[in-house]
Amino acid sequence: MGPTATAIVSEDVVASGGPPYRQGTGARNENVRGPPKVPRFTPPLCGKAFASSPGRQQNPFMEPTTLLTDRLDLRPFGPADEDEVHAAAQDPGIQRWTMVPSPYEREHARRFVTEVVPDGWRDGTAHSFAVRLGPGGPLVAALGVHRREADAYEIGYWTVREHRGRGYMTEAVRAVARWSFTELGAVRLEWRAEVGNDGSRAVAEKAGFRIEGLLRAALVRNGTARDSWVGALLPSDLGLTPALPYLPAVSGGL
Repeated sequence: MGPTATAIVSEDVVASGGPPYRQGTGARNENVRGPPKVPRFTPPLCGKAFASSPGRQQNPFMEPTTLLTDRLDLRPFGPADEDEVHAAAQDPGIQRWTMVPSPYEREHARRFVTEVVPDGWRDGTAHSFAVRLGPGGPLVAALGVHRREADAYEIGYWTVREHRGRGYMTEAVRAVARWSFTELGAVRLEWRAEVGNDGSRAVAEKAGFRIEGLLRAALVRNGTARDSWVGALLPSDLGLTPALPYLPAVSGGL
């Protein structure tokens, strides 16, 4: 189950932004010891090979990682999260705006935490986090980053119904975005959502994403092609040094 990057849940359903992310509260990186508490999110891009940029060394494997912010504990989903994932996914809003199966059965949650999440970390195609209110606290959200191509990743997320409106999602998105640039070496982090998903868009904008436009028929749900918004965050937007030099277009150039 988990947040699929191309269809994120709305503000009233998934996340509600909240107070600005304070300076100096970036995520602290901790490697998970012992058997990984496998995470999840978007399905792996099975069988797709990525060509790395010239002069760059790419390590497709990322050891499951824990990120900490002032309020949140982000770590890969594991088998112990099955009940909470299953319960959260019963929300009609999550089923409406994300790519999770509907109805969402127990077996979907089990496969997500025991296969989809660990497989994504293992092959470097998807990095999913269970977002909890402090270590051992309740599950408040899910967030994941999946690889679209060699240097570009896409983010997806949802928030548990009873924990919306407190700014958890914005805080988690900013932490994972910073991690994506500093640890994954992402050159660009994309956000996409079906047009009309105003809540997801609000969270993305609060986290610093710039909306770049509308993609026609870019999202297929239930056999119907739908329009999608697309936005992006660059390392420089967070004051970070990019992995590759960036030469922006000059206005008025040919």
